[in-house]
Amino acid sequence: MDYKDTLLMPKTEFPMRGNLPNKEPKRQEHWEETNLYEKVQDRTKGRPLFILHDGPPYANGDLHIGHALNKILKDFITRYKSMTGYHAPYVPGWDTHGLPIETALTKKKKVKRKEMSIAEFRQLCAEYAMGQVDSQRTQFKQLGVRGDWDNPYITLTKDYEAAQIRVFGEMAKKGYIYKGLKPVYWSPSSESALAEAEIEYHDKRSPSIYVSFEVTDGKGLLEGGEKFIIWTTTPWTIPANLGISLHPDLQYDVVEVNDERYVIASALLEAVKEQLAWENPKVIKTFKGQEADKIVTKHPFYDRDSLIMLGEHVTTEAGTGCVHTAPGHGEDDFVVAKSYGIEVLSPVDDKGCFTSEAPGFEGLFYDKANKVITEKLEEVGALLKLSFITHSYPHDWRTKKPTIFRATSQWFASIKDFRQNILDEIKRINWYPSWGETRLYNMVRDREDWCISRQRTWGVPIPVFYGEDNTPIITDETIEHVSELFHEHGSNIWFEWEAKDLLPEGFTSEHSSNGNFTKETDIMDVWFDSGSSHEAVLKGREDHKRPADVYLEGSDQYRGWFNSSLSTAVAVTGKAPYENIISHGFVLDGNGRKMSKSLGNVMVPSKVQKQLGADILRLWVSSVDYQADVRISNDILKQTSEAYRKIRNTFRFMLANLADFDPNTDHVPEAELEEVDRYMLHRLQQVVRDVRENYDKFEFSPIFHQIHNFCAVDLSSFYLDFAKDVLYIESKDNKRRRSIQTGYYEILTTLVKLLTPIIPHTADEVWEYIPGVEAESVQLTDIPNPEEISGYKVLAEKWDHFMKVRDDVLKALEEARNDKIIGKSLEAKITIVPKDDQTKEVLQTMEHLHQYLIVSDVVIADKAANAKAYKYADISVEKHPGEKCERCWMASNTIGEDKDHPELCTRCADVVKEHYTA
Repeated sequence: MDYKDTLLMPKTEFPMRGNLPNKEPKRQEHWEETNLYEKVQDRTKGRPLFILHDGPPYANGDLHIGHALNKILKDFITRYKSMTGYHAPYVPGWDTHGLPIETALTKKKKVKRKEMSIAEFRQLCAEYAMGQVDSQRTQFKQLGVRGDWDNPYITLTKDYEAAQIRVFGEMAKKGYIYKGLKPVYWSPSSESALAEAEIEYHDKRSPSIYVSFEVTDGKGLLEGGEKFIIWTTTPWTIPANLGISLHPDLQYDVVEVNDERYVIASALLEAVKEQLAWENPKVIKTFKGQEADKIVTKHPFYDRDSLIMLGEHVTTEAGTGCVHTAPGHGEDDFVVAKSYGIEVLSPVDDKGCFTSEAPGFEGLFYDKANKVITEKLEEVGALLKLSFITHSYPHDWRTKKPTIFRATSQWFASIKDFRQNILDEIKRINWYPSWGETRLYNMVRDREDWCISRQRTWGVPIPVFYGEDNTPIITDETIEHVSELFHEHGSNIWFEWEAKDLLPEGFTSEHSSNGNFTKETDIMDVWFDSGSSHEAVLKGREDHKRPADVYLEGSDQYRGWFNSSLSTAVAVTGKAPYENIISHGFVLDGNGRKMSKSLGNVMVPSKVQKQLGADILRLWVSSVDYQADVRISNDILKQTSEAYRKIRNTFRFMLANLADFDPNTDHVPEAELEEVDRYMLHRLQQVVRDVRENYDKFEFSPIFHQIHNFCAVDLSSFYLDFAKDVLYIESKDNKRRRSIQTGYYEILTTLVKLLTPIIPHTADEVWEYIPGVEAESVQLTDIPNPEEISGYKVLAEKWDHFMKVRDDVLKALEEARNDKIIGKSLEAKITIVPKDDQTKEVLQTMEHLHQYLIVSDVVIADKAANAKAYKYADISVEKHPGEKCERCWMASNTIGEDKDHPELCTRCADVVKEHYTA
């Protein structure tokens, strides 16, 4: 007889290879065809609501790996919540207005912007944006991200724009919206004002100049002819100079050098002396800044005064302590000049070129004017030194080109009016990581008013009318009417209709006696668009709530969406729109470098998905500490694939050994389980507890490591390994065999559920092969709560100690193999001499000890010849004297005792005779 036929070998059709790139698209199609998202929502309806509100990605271009990281993290959370007692709908969103779409149309699509009306161009922008939404939606779904993809929120839709107008109107009603002439970040490359959130800093090489301004009226403090020295890295702002600022409490020196008298801050004398190579400067007078108030100097090359003013913003960190003041090109300059009644001068146009208000430089681009102006200063003898420095300088985050400060008439949201409310809310929120609180708090604390107007075409119009005297008109009536118009027609009508047609019927105003009105042509900052989503989505959708439970975005959104959402929500409702903020870092290459096409180190999610599968990418996301910057490379993904294979093969082994197990009839009650199986179920409960705690804390890398280690160490290296001698060898309904199968079944179903949020494609696939499960998808089940196994404390103490002793035995067997005493461990007979009472008691009370140690015989003794010392016991390893059983491969002294089956040990002979002979 062929004894192989008498073994209960594992059987399963569950494939060893995942073949994810081919299988996942089919599974995603199945999810869509069977309306799985809707089934999940129906199943959880009535549970407490959990809302993760999606920060809208910009609808332009294919997804990059940062998009994948972001959306997969969100998917982990919503999937987990829907399996742990919550109703967790997920509505994805898109940000669809702004300059990049305008640029894409004019550059990529070759649209001739000037040959069409604004409304026609905006229609093309909308069509382009929606095409990008469709493309990105497909790519997000390929990553296995589950959501209401058929009903996303999109910032260009009528209902969204109408809600945004209501946010603007409510802020205006509370007095937070105003129009004013102030210096703001201006991007010549975009021809638009920018908010702080749209600024990023890069190194820039700039001229560094020291310039003298001669005193014409010393106001009794100075004689006249002295020269105040200023230092600046923006020579192009000299034509706009209207004054020099001193700190009222700083001490200033009049220094005589080569028959000239210069004024600088005393604290900076040594630094200036070195910069200007002065020899033997002599201090001839000292005074406090406040004494020099309103002294008059002369502009270096224009026939006008430059007034000495006092300002608290002046420091001695660099320069001369005498600050060049051009109120049209600096915020501090603007404030101090305003306090002196000095009007703003900003002789630069939208493109960054000088206007006729800067005689001699008209038409010059500001940056090119640096050289010309410096030459002019040298010509008139006012230039004391020219050098160049490289420093961090604000750039337009979209065009990556330098910005300038430029005073223009803009619309502002007055943050300072409700800043304290925002700061109080920041303290109330939970932050992951905790430093996020400090980061946003400091930003808001130091933030000036938010410039919300943009001089662009593609965006939501600022809903303001003007009467005859040009006074802005914003009333409850006009706001409500415009909101309703946008809800019905979309915001394009603002550019299609006349102002009078956009006003409520019969609207009258003291601003227009003849009924002539005009309308604002600026659009809103795109951050105001996305920042209004709490009104449009959280309040606007039936299955949502405000505040949301979680906002999760990249760390750059502290100055972006986190910030704008908080500002608009506190302004309108008095409360933050979120309870928890989670931020993630950026994705770098394997060497920690930023990804760029020029370096050739860009990893594209679609490529990873096609080569390895979305579940590999998702498993990678779960393995990294996402709250810091993370790394990805082919080598890193290869390691992730190895971990995936370990988990998959663990599942496959358990499935294969459950082929003849029916959980309805073969399941062994806990009280009747073997000790080892109860111990493994106790270990499983520890994993469940730890994994759920980490999910609840939004920490996923510990989950990856806990489950991977449980599969690799507890299961593969112990439980699955020793159990083969029971599962394969004993008869089908053997009590110990059914006990192990019960353990496998509980472990398998639990682990699959724990991993469903992370690798849903694989989890669903495994679920299809598990016997006796009722739900059509594991996504329609709940993750179990950890339970206490009866007598777990005594059980755990005993078996935890056994596992430590087992480590000693494994070392002894390895050394015996190296010494050629044995080959495979089943050839061994070991003698164990316990070193302590606990070890002795554990080993003496343990049945089937030889099986747990995968040897043929174990003897517990008080002493043993040739035993080696280990931590818990002295251990002797010898080759078992018996013969090898042809069926179980154990060495046994009982081979030949059964005359019918002389090649078998008596255990195997009994099984064969009972079940396999007629």
